[in-house]
Amino acid sequence: MTQDPLFILILIALFAVVAVLAVGIGGFGVGGSFNAKNGNRMMRWRIIAQAIAIALILLFFWVRGS
Repeated sequence: MTQDPLFILILIALFAVVAVLAVGIGGFGVGGSFNAKNGNRMMRWRIIAQAIAIALILLFFWVRGS
């Protein structure tokens, strides 16, 4: 399963979600001008990245399940 390109793409998408979430939480924790300027944008990117990751996971199960 680790050799499957779709599985590797899912892992990359999941790491992207974690990275965006970490930057967003870090900016929120620090506050200041970065959070005021980019806080909502980072959370929007997190939601987009999560949607992509979920779509890839569903695609993986659909393709590999048949």
